[in-house]
Amino acid sequence: MDKLKEKLANLKLDAEKWQEKHDDLQVKVKELEQENLEKDNQIQALTRKNETLEENLEKLEEQVTEHKTAAEESHSLKSHNENFTKKNQQLEEELEESDKNLKETTEKLRETDLKAEQLERKVTSLESEREDLEKKYEELSEKYAAAKAELDEISAQLEAI
Repeated sequence: MDKLKEKLANLKLDAEKWQEKHDDLQVKVKELEQENLEKDNQIQALTRKNETLEENLEKLEEQVTEHKTAAEESHSLKSHNENFTKKNQQLEEELEESDKNLKETTEKLRETDLKAEQLERKVTSLESEREDLEKKYEELSEKYAAAKAELDEISAQLEAI
């Protein structure tokens, strides 16, 4: 009987050990379940954060694409602007040259107008002088004709004598 009591006492001790082990393992299971729940929550939070980051990444990629397009357009516009600036500069130079030519031509026209006025005065003077000379010629022609007629008359009278 002692053996039985001893065996029973050993079984009770074993049962208590197993009960303690069971309690420890239940605590451990609860801790692991809690840890698992926390990990699940972390996974869900990280999943949401990952989705948000992916959405932000897509938006940023779209913005990068838009910025690249804008940069290309800006480069194109800059190139066009440079071309227009060069063209504008050429046109300004041509305008300056044209203004210079216009001033020279205007000055030459003034000089020509002055020469034309001088020549008109000279022509007027020469025409007046010609008219005076024509009048003198007519007067001299009349005098010559009168003198010739008188000479002819005198000659005729001398011949008659």
